[in-house]
Amino acid sequence: MVMELPVDLVPELAPLSWLIGSWEGQGRLGQGTESDEIFYQRVDFTEYGLPFLEYRAESWLCEADATLIRPLTIETGFWSLARERHDADVGPGMKPADVVPAYRSADDVESLRFSEDEFPITATITHPGSLSELYYGVVRGPQISLRAETVMRGELTGQYHSAERILGLVNGQLFWRWDVKETASSSAQPHASASLDRMKSLTDGRLAPGTVHTPGKHDLS
Repeated sequence: MVMELPVDLVPELAPLSWLIGSWEGQGRLGQGTESDEIFYQRVDFTEYGLPFLEYRAESWLCEADATLIRPLTIETGFWSLARERHDADVGPGMKPADVVPAYRSADDVESLRFSEDEFPITATITHPGSLSELYYGVVRGPQISLRAETVMRGELTGQYHSAERILGLVNGQLFWRWDVKETASSSAQPHASASLDRMKSLTDGRLAPGTVHTPGKHDLS
């Protein structure tokens, strides 16, 4: 399979390009049954001309009609292809990168494939309450599977040992599911899932940047 490179996009982001943009919709906590709490969520994947996507997810508990009740949580992080470090990579910290990119074309990025249709990826996700996760996984077309290899927890964090996430495009919507193991000896349990619609622009949506989020005052218009 030959990878197509979207115009003006850093070559390394081509396998993740279908994520770029803003997404909003509803989901459920736990098993996703009618008795589980409902949440409304906005997810933004943003590129800055660098070989990573910035990830931000803002979630609110809501009623079945999508009336917002109260803030639930916010996640932030960065997603990229998993590969060896090069002089062209920024950091640690603010250490400047070499001006010449490590991968300058789609052909260069092809060398990172696991197989005919898989690229290795990594994601860091940080939560309120001193919890940070380092994920590794694969992207195959418009589908992603991730497993948290490392979890850093502070005193504010509850029981949380490891996690797995899957994401994919289903009928034009971004579907995701998050399973969590609370302890090393426990089994993974459904934590949350959602189906999100793509917003036409950054300013669209009920949780768009700059929106005043007043609980109970939002409708579906």
